[in-house]
Amino acid sequence: MYKAVRDAVRVRLMGALMRRVRAARRDAGMVTSEYAVGIIAAVAFAAVLYKVVTSGQVQAELQEIVGRALSGGE
Repeated sequence: MYKAVRDAVRVRLMGALMRRVRAARRDAGMVTSEYAVGIIAAVAFAAVLYKVVTSGQVQAELQEIVGRALSGGE
């Protein structure tokens, strides 16, 4: 009786493990594509931020802020 119960539990555990392995294999390509989309979005955001920071008006404002900070806030 003990052996029958042990074998039944083993079969159920192996079945659950195999289902998880199959599910992981199905999703294996998703992670790479999600990373790619995230990297593309980050690069696009960095490019927009770079353009904004290097624009003339923003540079003038940043220089004014740094100048006030260095002069003691006067």
